[in-house]
Amino acid sequence: MPLSPRVPDLAALDLLLSVIELGSLGRAAQAHGISQPSASSRIRYLEKLVGVPVLERTTLGSRPTAAGALIAEWARAVIDAAARLDAGIETLRTQRDSHLSVAASQTVAEYLFPKWLMALRNRLPDTAIALEAGNSAEVLRAVREGRATIGFVEIPDAPDELDGEVVAHDHLVVVVAPTHRWATRASITPAELARTPLICREPSSGTRIAFEQAMIRRLPDWRPEVLLELSSTTAIKSAVAEGVGPAVLSSLAVRTELIEGVLMSPTLTDLDLSRPLRAIWPHGQRPAGPARDLLAVAQKTTVPDGARRDSATS
Repeated sequence: MPLSPRVPDLAALDLLLSVIELGSLGRAAQAHGISQPSASSRIRYLEKLVGVPVLERTTLGSRPTAAGALIAEWARAVIDAAARLDAGIETLRTQRDSHLSVAASQTVAEYLFPKWLMALRNRLPDTAIALEAGNSAEVLRAVREGRATIGFVEIPDAPDELDGEVVAHDHLVVVVAPTHRWATRASITPAELARTPLICREPSSGTRIAFEQAMIRRLPDWRPEVLLELSSTTAIKSAVAEGVGPAVLSSLAVRTELIEGVLMSPTLTDLDLSRPLRAIWPHGQRPAGPARDLLAVAQKTTVPDGARRDSATS
């Protein structure tokens, strides 16, 4: 039930105990790191709340009145309980800060999280960090079910029942084998891409969701034609390199292959394939402790736009 407005706050009670213990308002003020006028004001407010004097001021210092001694006796139990509460909270914070569970979509887990982890280690060398990698649907589920304190996904829209914010933007690119007919093309159109069966990630993948939404915005009647469906970005890159067919992947995922000439990437004209990389967390639970530090690291991410055809040939 609500406390009576006559109950003093903990700081005033703690100050009263210090005055009685040290025998002087000035020494108590110094011990609490406040000025003597502030200490006097706090004691006067306490006396106003309880309705009786609690201290007698003398030339030798301050001593409790009979009422003040009684209030101090009750206050000791309150202050001791507050100290136990403070110690318990500190224990909980220490436990929280000792471990961080993260869920991240495959692109983030493979190509961004290692750098984030290095930066986080510099800040929190004693924190154990566990990463669960999966597609965006699996990351959403991990955060909703409490297996992860914070998650990172590549989906275009904010998820239901979760809070979050965009930390960076990624770009999807079309990739083909060097022997593919598009390999020597400077660009292709969305219409050409729409007529071509593609190697794709599974439907719940953030990469596939972002690509399909972008295509449908540009070509409302388009429906994806899947040549091959694989749940691993590495497997898709291998299939593309072997000439099985084209794919649309994150520029982060194919940067090395484009530079080395293992894959080629013609520019896709008239289609915006940028997508947000979004941090997510349970509704109403803004990240704290290590999760807050990881979010701060992720917010400084700069995703290079160099993993494209012009980088491969520069």
